[in-house]
Amino acid sequence: MLRLLADDLRNPEIAARLVLSVRTVDAHVAAVMAKLAAGSRRDAVDRARSLGLLGD
Repeated sequence: MLRLLADDLRNPEIAARLVLSVRTVDAHVAAVMAKLAAGSRRDAVDRARSLGLLGD
C-alpha cells in the first residue's frame, strides 16, 4: 500500500490494482496514515521513507 501511495496513485487506482473495493483502500490508507501520524498522503510517504519502510 505504501509503495502505491509513493507512486502517487489515488484510491480508485490502488483499488483497481489490488482488486479491492475503494472503501477497503480508503480504510487501509487511513490506517497507514494514522500509524505514521501523517496529516497527508505525502506526509505518510515522507515518513515511511525516513523510517526505511519503502526501501528506496
